[in-house]
Amino acid sequence: MTTQHLIFEIKRKQSFLCIGLDVDLNKIPEHLLQEEDPIFAFNKAIIDATHHLCVAYKPNTAFYEAYGIKGWKALEKTITYLNEKHPEIFTIADAKRGDIGNTSTMYAKAFFEDLAFDSVTVAPYMGKDSVEPFLAFENKHTILLALTSNQGAFDFQTKTVERKELYKTVLETSKTWENSKNLMYVVGATKAEYLAEIRQIIPDHFLLVPGVGAQGGNLQDVCKYGMNNTIGLLINSSRGIIYASQKEDFDSAAAQKALALQQQMAVELESLNV
Repeated sequence: MTTQHLIFEIKRKQSFLCIGLDVDLNKIPEHLLQEEDPIFAFNKAIIDATHHLCVAYKPNTAFYEAYGIKGWKALEKTITYLNEKHPEIFTIADAKRGDIGNTSTMYAKAFFEDLAFDSVTVAPYMGKDSVEPFLAFENKHTILLALTSNQGAFDFQTKTVERKELYKTVLETSKTWENSKNLMYVVGATKAEYLAEIRQIIPDHFLLVPGVGAQGGNLQDVCKYGMNNTIGLLINSSRGIIYASQKEDFDSAAAQKALALQQQMAVELESLNV
């Protein structure tokens, strides 16, 4: 999917909501455990109830890998369902990969070719040759971890190295990589105050922003400091939406939570005359 297509969908739906499909069998409604594939049954219900309110879905692959082959099959069925039923939806494999070049190429093939995701999250620690294999895929996007929402982000990402915070060096260096136009960046909503400086370095790229909702991030602050003239934001909410209820009404409860966020986003887009 091209960036232009994603922007079109944001304008059409008046939403830049990304829903995280992080499925924990201990948290889904009990009646779904009787299904042949409880994970896919849960995802399908969430997708059917919310697809008109969001522009992206982000399965965190750890929540599938933890269940072995069955989990991986459920992930495959989920992405196939999305691509067949809702090809306008932007899909993100939240895999946080990053390894030497030939290994990264295989990771990229797995997510971009075999599973047909539109994008994948990648860790930048090993540098250029670990990321460029992902960037080589046309109309696919590599979402680089820049400044994350967890407390441990302060261990390395904000440390000053040669008079500059490390995350700023990551941002600036990544712009020099081949096909860097295919980059997006993860910036946590709990770090909203950093967004103004981040936008000075990468004014035009999309930011994937987790941490709104359950982690305490504020949508208005993220939009104030992070939105650009083409929107440039995907705001992710996972637990706050998909686990709004553990009863049989879980899908409608999720839709209500998603609708509340979408309506807030519509207000922010109106301020841009979008």
